[in-house]
Amino acid sequence: MATIGFEEELWASADKLRNNMDAAEYKHVVLGLIFLKYVSDTFMEKYKELLEEDEEFAEDMDAYLAEGVFWVPEIARWD
Repeated sequence: MATIGFEEELWASADKLRNNMDAAEYKHVVLGLIFLKYVSDTFMEKYKELLEEDEEFAEDMDAYLAEGVFWVPEIARWD
């Protein structure tokens, strides 16, 4: 199996984040982060689309909810 070069760094980072937490408990943290990243990415796709139409409309929560996209407040957006 070919490696892409950063697996060891990712594993070390995950270990550092996990610290003394049991792996069974840690999965909930990781799955939560993956979900938040997905929500943020989906929001940003729709945000860019709406931004092209109308800058003010891009900040309208209802425009996202109508499309089944979670609204993400500016302070919580994942860059």
